Amino acid sequence: MNKKYLFSALLISSGLLWQSCGSKDGAATQQQAAPAEMVVPVSTALVEKQIVTGVKSYPASVVPLQETEIRAEVSGYITKIYVADGATVSQGQALYEIDGIRYQAAVDQAKANLEIAKANLERVQKDLSRYQTLADQDAIAKQTLDYAFTDVNNQKAQVQAAQAAVTTAQTNMQRSIIRAPFSGAVGISQVRTGALVSPGTTLLNTISSINPIAVEFQISEKEINEFAGYHTGKMTTDINVVLPGGEVYGQNGKISTLDRAVDPTTGTIKVRATFANAENDLRAGMNLTMNVKSNSTEEQLIIPFKGTQDQLGVYNVYVINDSSRVEMKHVTLGLKVDDKVVVTSGVNEGDKIVVDGIMNVRTGVKVVENAPKQ
Repeated sequence: MNKKYLFSALLISSGLLWQSCGSKDGAATQQQAAPAEMVVPVSTALVEKQIVTGVKSYPASVVPLQETEIRAEVSGYITKIYVADGATVSQGQALYEIDGIRYQAAVDQAKANLEIAKANLERVQKDLSRYQTLADQDAIAKQTLDYAFTDVNNQKAQVQAAQAAVTTAQTNMQRSIIRAPFSGAVGISQVRTGALVSPGTTLLNTISSINPIAVEFQISEKEINEFAGYHTGKMTTDINVVLPGGEVYGQNGKISTLDRAVDPTTGTIKVRATFANAENDLRAGMNLTMNVKSNSTEEQLIIPFKGTQDQLGVYNVYVINDSSRVEMKHVTLGLKVDDKVVVTSGVNEGDKIVVDGIMNVRTGVKVVENAPKQ
């Protein structure tokens, strides 16, 4: 029995010793198999401060400083069209003529009626003079003299009415020739010779001023102080426009007007710039790109634009902390200057951000830096 007991004890001890050794060897194997932490190589740049000079671009449209529809003020048939479609005209230049025969006849009749009224006035004035002489001699009744005074006053009113009729007839006669209210360019005529027009309803043409001409665009309410400075002359800037074909318009403009109020739905305000336009290259309704040169009054934070990520209009950057790990931060961008961009919030001066290799990193990843880009 003792020998059997001793043999069993030896077997149990050997098994325990084998399991103990096996566990230590397995743990060591698992430690050796654990993968090393991934380190992503990236290029970085420092967040810097500097005075920024750049160009802001805005969608814009050409708007005439003056524009009006030309309509007839008297009725009749168009007998003459003096200008070609799209012509440049001067203020007061004749554009259309309406048959004026009846209007000339009305002038002649009104003048004749005026002469009759003046003759009647002269007659009753002579009567009044005679009656006054007789009244001084008590040769007529006082009532007769009163009637004479009344006749003179009535006839004076008749002369005034006849004079007003002459003015009306002459005005209608003048309005039978339709003239340009200001200098500019006319469009394509809406009527042709022989057309019957009615006062105030028939559209003949449209005229708009061309030199100078306005270009309007919208700015953020945050930019009001800046553009108010350009408007008053306290700040200087250069502005130009890019035509639809991509070429830059040859004349620089100036900020001439800021609208009276901000649109509460968009948070923007309309700005108007004026440009010389002697050759009519800027035409009403044309869509342009407005470029405004902007100089910051104090140093601003800038970073390389390629270091930003756009996610549905929200911009992010990856900042490297003291442990060489990256953190995502939301940033608000300002003026873009060449390959850099102003950052108005989200980072601080001296922060390191990932520039190259940005697609390979995520929050918490450890990176190894190349030389910072200046």
